Amino acid sequence: MESIQELFRIGVGPSSSHTMGPRRAAEIFRGRYPFAAAYRVKLYGSLAATGRGHLTDAA
Repeated sequence: MESIQELFRIGVGPSSSHTMGPRRAAEIFRGRYPFAAAYRVKLYGSLAATGRGHLTDAA
């Protein structure tokens, strides 16, 4: 049986749904391209509309 910590994750910000996905995507890109000097990101949909207010940019 899985523990509650394995089933759920705690996200940052007022809306963890707007930070956990982008944070995971950033971790994947960083893992694939570890020597990149910088990354450019374009947000779409609800992430673009509410990103800063929900701390997506800080995730």
